[in-house]
Amino acid sequence: MKNLVLGAVALCSTALTPTLAAAQTEIQFWHAFTGRLGDLVAEQVETFNSSQSDYKVTASHKGNYSETLNAGIAAFRAGEQPNILMVFEVGTATMMSAKGAIKPVFEVMSEAGATFDQDAFIGSVKGYYTSTDGQMLSLPFNSSTPVLWVNKDALKEAGIAGDVDLSTWDKVGEVLDTLKAAGSECPLTTAWQSWIHLENFSAYHNTPFATKDNGFAALDTELSFNSPLQVKHIQTMGDWAKEGKFFYAGRRNEGGANFRAGECALFTESSAGYAGIKSEAKFEFEVRPLPYWSEASGAPQNTIIGGASLWVMEGHDADEYKATAAFLNFLSSTDIQAKWHQDTGYLPITSAAGDKTKTDGFYNENPGTDIAVIQMTAKEPTANSKGLRLGSFDQIRGIIDEELEAVWSGDKTAQEALDSAVERGNPLLRRFEQANR
Repeated sequence: MKNLVLGAVALCSTALTPTLAAAQTEIQFWHAFTGRLGDLVAEQVETFNSSQSDYKVTASHKGNYSETLNAGIAAFRAGEQPNILMVFEVGTATMMSAKGAIKPVFEVMSEAGATFDQDAFIGSVKGYYTSTDGQMLSLPFNSSTPVLWVNKDALKEAGIAGDVDLSTWDKVGEVLDTLKAAGSECPLTTAWQSWIHLENFSAYHNTPFATKDNGFAALDTELSFNSPLQVKHIQTMGDWAKEGKFFYAGRRNEGGANFRAGECALFTESSAGYAGIKSEAKFEFEVRPLPYWSEASGAPQNTIIGGASLWVMEGHDADEYKATAAFLNFLSSTDIQAKWHQDTGYLPITSAAGDKTKTDGFYNENPGTDIAVIQMTAKEPTANSKGLRLGSFDQIRGIIDEELEAVWSGDKTAQEALDSAVERGNPLLRRFEQANR
């Protein structure tokens, strides 16, 4: 770790530091991280600030992802916007449509005279945050993808072999039966139910979540996540909830506390759960690929990213944009990205950071930590699996959450719930389309 930090300092202090300024330029970075991730962001900021004397980054936590986005919007309207705003991936279309509010990263780098190679970034990550002509609009920062976390001690207690096949949902169902019969009160739980069990599920099975290439091709997209395969998956989980095999803890990552405490055997969660699980779990755990339905032709395809990117806000002076460019280049430098990937479980956003992690022997010493990268890169993304770019998506997710909860409680069938979510969500897409023509 010491070598990584020293390498990053050397890199920043030579190649990344612009011409000496007369006075230190300060920029504001608003983010959504607390706990271990918040500590690691603070470490990155301190490393950058200590490595040179021209610029100072001040980082501020502004709440969860939704709250941070809303804080940034409110600040811009008041003329008090930060230089850099962390925005989760579902806010991408909203930020792209915020004319006059954001300054594209490729412009920031070009005007600052910074060395910046867009081709250095992993395609499946970069594509989420680029314009139709391939220009990077925001900087990928914390990109993750869902995986299956396994409490091996819980399996052992239930008489299940540690190497049991969990590659498909059919096989997972068999294991849940055994866990329940052995007295487990939480055979399976999940975080981020819409992101994992509908958004990523659709991509992983090469099934559209919405029309028009999931919104990448045009604004007049419509939701389509109520197909037979998606309905089957959600109904299966609803049946598991009724039978006590699936424990629903909440819409975000509330289930993480249950898994880290050793209460649950299986957990579908972001690869970035690694930081918390590694530091808190008192049991043997491992990472497995996200399961898929074996009947689906072409599955598994590839999963898609979650997490957030960094958007540069308009309304600042040239010196601040130079400082911003230096900090963003620092964050995407090989040493810093490799360390971030190894510490957190987030994807390495550049190929060089992934290669360094492999050369460092990290994947050999920590089996399974490369699964997220493999899931994202093993196959070339299709129109159904390169991501989602939908307006008002945060609100649409809220609708999906409500409808899924109705399935888990037994108040609706999966077909009823997903049909309702589509019907309720499409008007939001139409309003977004009208506002951005």
